[in-house]
Amino acid sequence: MKLKNTIQTAFHGLRRNTSRSLLTVLGIVIGITAIILVMSVGKGAQNLILDQIRGLGSQTIIIGPGQEPKGPSSYAELFTDSLKEKDITALKKPSNVRGIRDLTPNVEQIATVSYEQETMRTNIIGTSELLSKILEVFPNEGTFLSDNDVKQKAKVAVIGSEVKKELFGPSNALGKKIKIKGKTFEIIGVLLAKGRVSFLDVDHMVAIPYTTAQQYLLGINYFQNIIIRVESEDIIPRVVDEIKLTMRETHGIDDPSKDDFHVMTQADAAERVSMITGILTILLMSVAAISLIVGGIGIMNIMLVTVSERTHEIGLRKAIGATEKDIMQQFLLEAMLLTAFGGLIGIGLGAFFALLTSVILTQIIGLNWSFAFPISASILGIGVSSTIGLIFGLYPAKRASRLSPIEALRYE
Repeated sequence: MKLKNTIQTAFHGLRRNTSRSLLTVLGIVIGITAIILVMSVGKGAQNLILDQIRGLGSQTIIIGPGQEPKGPSSYAELFTDSLKEKDITALKKPSNVRGIRDLTPNVEQIATVSYEQETMRTNIIGTSELLSKILEVFPNEGTFLSDNDVKQKAKVAVIGSEVKKELFGPSNALGKKIKIKGKTFEIIGVLLAKGRVSFLDVDHMVAIPYTTAQQYLLGINYFQNIIIRVESEDIIPRVVDEIKLTMRETHGIDDPSKDDFHVMTQADAAERVSMITGILTILLMSVAAISLIVGGIGIMNIMLVTVSERTHEIGLRKAIGATEKDIMQQFLLEAMLLTAFGGLIGIGLGAFFALLTSVILTQIIGLNWSFAFPISASILGIGVSSTIGLIFGLYPAKRASRLSPIEALRYE
């Protein structure tokens, strides 16, 4: 029997019970939809985070406290107090690290900001002028923080556009006094509206000198991170090595495995993000795969029922010359076509829900989320669904092919 005729017969068998065929592939549709959605959203999340990392620039190095996180339990080390002023002094010496253009330590805290009767909770970042240069975030009105502000521990602040709108409305904010944790700060600048840049929501940010934040708001003598900008991207590997040697000398560390700090470049961050999102995607896909297995079992049961219902037809086909191979091919094709059809529906629904998620995150929540539909996801969807049909359709097809034509023709 020709393959073309086998396919036509398989299609005819499926069309005879359209509603049952659709219900049969429901598990496959749900599973493939979930896999496509997870892969698409995972890729979108990865792109979003990588864009934020790239926002720091390729010539940027970040030093964080504690050892580099290697699992959930090690993230507690990110809150250690290992980065201090002595590190800034040592890193600024050209004899220790060559090629550093500038650096700034940073501290952050969520706090309430108020002006007269208006209040809001927002992100307070203690930083220096360098942050403005690295993120290319500049005031729309007034000026940004200066080195003198840092040295003098000045009680001055630069606010984001949304902070200005929330506290002052259309009124002028320059020169006005706001309170942060009971301390009075004079506004010297209002930032241009820019949304999120890297990991900072610039529009909802209040920037003050890091020395001021340490003394008057946090009461600490350490930093939460140090951002370094080097002269060129080519020298980053050497600069990273020299930073590590300098930090170990400053901290009295001989064994690199006992480092109480970690150095991260853009490439390191991108690799880490890709690894984390990849692991999460695989875990979520594993959960979605359960519905595929359930769907496959459902298809096998329905195909067994189909074999019983069509026993007389099988006997008739065998009586006029159909071989066991022909019968097996027909029922295998029916199972594979059924699951492939379910896979196509799942791909379409997965793409639709991924696009809907992208629109919601972009238009309603305000994230710079891009719709991503990996071609590998659709290939995987079709491949997995067809394989499910092949595996779970094999037993019913074999059972159908082994029916005796005489007994089958007698079957009522």
